[in-house]
Amino acid sequence: MRDVSPEVFLIARPAIDWAEVERYLAAVGGTEWRERMAALGDRPDGESLIEFMGRMCYRSWTPGLNPNVTKVRRDSAAYLLNVLSSGHGSVLEHATYSFVFHNVSRVFTHELVRHRAGTAVSQESLRYVRLTDIPFEHPAFVRDDPALLEAANDLLERTETFLRLATEKTGITEDGVPFHRKKEITSAMRRYVPDGVATSIGWSANIRAIRHTIEMRTHPSAEEEMRRVFDKVAQIMADEVPALFADFERDEDGTWRTPHHKV
Repeated sequence: MRDVSPEVFLIARPAIDWAEVERYLAAVGGTEWRERMAALGDRPDGESLIEFMGRMCYRSWTPGLNPNVTKVRRDSAAYLLNVLSSGHGSVLEHATYSFVFHNVSRVFTHELVRHRAGTAVSQESLRYVRLTDIPFEHPAFVRDDPALLEAANDLLERTETFLRLATEKTGITEDGVPFHRKKEITSAMRRYVPDGVATSIGWSANIRAIRHTIEMRTHPSAEEEMRRVFDKVAQIMADEVPALFADFERDEDGTWRTPHHKV
């Protein structure tokens, strides 16, 4: 048994092709907005992308382009806060971020995949990846009780002993064993591994889905591991695109709440 803890990696974020944006803005008379964006300097593309899509909806690049628009918000942070408070959630779906959640349990992944809208998932496959040990994180109530901890470690060690025995008896590590045979045995052996075994899962989600999942999975009623991981996700995103999470507040217990999560 190998003691592990969940880790969160943000591995991909939006990247705008500004040359194409400028070509479009020149066609519709919105170059003033691009000039304002350039003056802001190094701003997250995720925020700029959502602002672009929002302004495109109303042609609000500059006053007068839309006869109904006589005034536009020139401050980007204020503009995005208005998007959130007005519930214009569809534009949040254009900016997608990709995470790897490493050393999370299959309890975690079974719950994560229930969030389907606006997400994509790729998970380490125990049909192909043969375990030689069991990476595992004990719950706090087990770690805090010596008798429970000893019994839990014994249970995991006996499972590892079985995995080694199954590997030996089937001979799948010997030279010349076809890969489909290795896959067949590996797939069957995973049935004996507990849901708490640590794994890796890739999760891509748009801003709208990320906001919703943070709200749901840091709630005090959520599963403890989910709460810890999505507290980390929330902190990463609040640093990454602060204007898109400016309406969130974090409680001391790691709960993130906002009056505008239903966008």
